Amino acid sequence: MKNTLTFLLEVGKIVLIALLLVWGLRTFVFQPFLVRGASMEPNFHNWDYLIVDQISYRFRPPQRGEVVVFKYPHNPSQRYIKRIVGLPGETITVNDGKVTILKDDHELVLGESSYLLESHTPGSLRVALQENEYFVLGDNRVHSSDSRVWGVLPKDFIIGQVWIRVFPLSAFAKVEAPNY
Repeated sequence: MKNTLTFLLEVGKIVLIALLLVWGLRTFVFQPFLVRGASMEPNFHNWDYLIVDQISYRFRPPQRGEVVVFKYPHNPSQRYIKRIVGLPGETITVNDGKVTILKDDHELVLGESSYLLESHTPGSLRVALQENEYFVLGDNRVHSSDSRVWGVLPKDFIIGQVWIRVFPLSAFAKVEAPNY
C-alpha cells in the first residue's frame, strides 16, 4: 500500500511539472494559431496551423516583411494575421496599386513580387506612423481587412511573429521574412 501511494505521488509530481512547463511555454514563449480566411493567400491558407514566437519581440523590434499575429485593435478578443509593411517613424503611401515608404527623405517602392502573386495594392492613402505604430497588410490585398481599412497597429497589440507552419504537413516550414 505504501509503495502504491509513493508511486502515485511521484506520478502526480511529474504530471504537475509537465503541466506547468507546457503552460509556461505556451503562455510566454510559443502559441499556436489557426489561420481563418483568405486574407494571407497565397502564403497562408484557411486552416493552416502555425506556431507563433512570442518572445523575440521582447528583445528586438518587429521588422518589415515579418508576418505577425496580433489582437485586432477594434476588438482585442479577435486575433489577426498580417505582414508588417511600415515601421515607426515612416510614412506609408498606397497609390496607383503600389506601396511606397518614405523615411528621412529616402523613398522605397516596396518590391513584393517574391511573396505576392499580384503585387497590386488597392486603395489610396498616406499614413505617417508614430513611435510604436506599425502598418500591416494582408498578402491577398483585394480580400484583406488591414491597416488600409482600420488604421495603424499599436506595438502593444502584437502577440508575436509567425515562426513555423506545422499543418498541413506538406507545407511544414519555418516562416522567413522576405528581403527588400
